[in-house]
Amino acid sequence: MTIKGLNRFTGRKVLVTGAASGIGRATALRFLDEGAQVIFVDRDRQKLDAVMEGLDPSRAFASLSDISIRSEVAGLLSFTKEKLGGLDVLVNNAGVTALGTVLDCDLESWGTVCATILTGTINVSRSFLPLLIESRGNIVNTASVSGMRGDWNTAYYDAAKGGVVNLTRVMAMDHGHTGVRVNAICPSVTRTGMTAEAVKDEAFVKSVEGRIPLRRLGLPEDMAAAITFLASDDAAYVTGLIMPVDGGVTASNGQPPFPMS
Repeated sequence: MTIKGLNRFTGRKVLVTGAASGIGRATALRFLDEGAQVIFVDRDRQKLDAVMEGLDPSRAFASLSDISIRSEVAGLLSFTKEKLGGLDVLVNNAGVTALGTVLDCDLESWGTVCATILTGTINVSRSFLPLLIESRGNIVNTASVSGMRGDWNTAYYDAAKGGVVNLTRVMAMDHGHTGVRVNAICPSVTRTGMTAEAVKDEAFVKSVEGRIPLRRLGLPEDMAAAITFLASDDAAYVTGLIMPVDGGVTASNGQPPFPMS
């Protein structure tokens, strides 16, 4: 939910990957609501067309791009220069997952997950950093609590998100002297298309919510609020931060409650 009257990004130029659904969609719309010009990037044409319907064409632009492919990222850079003339905020959000252990999942699945989550983040960051250095802008990466701690049965996803977590720290160190800030949010289970099948399982949802101090799953809007904070001038002295946005789930050490009697 956007706070009425909050216009932190008026005149700012923003690019969000994975913007056709879930966290990316909520984030791109939040930036738009706060006055930014926004490029919505996704590789799903149907979903991208749907999210763009009714948006202001002078401030909202769509780019059908696969960030795992370098030539398409090069095209995205040219498109951004043409439409915006520069960039102030980059949100690396696009992601996919694969369920299973390293024995269950084939290496093709690893290639897909890594190409989008980790290689894609590097592709886009590397291409757009010169524009961000010029504007003294910032990057916000969507990592995951799964990149901070391990899950059962998502080996490839956890490995790729763990890479994004440490890449965030390293980029913050390497590029801070240029004025570019780099931060990441780490969502827990969030109600998005990626988790749609899992959250149909009431027993799973009940189990997850029982581990979360706030007793609910995350919403895309929760993540958008954290991302826009980190991208705003309110976080001007924040860089290298790996921010859990998880309802408190990582506050736990994993042990069950001690009996009170």
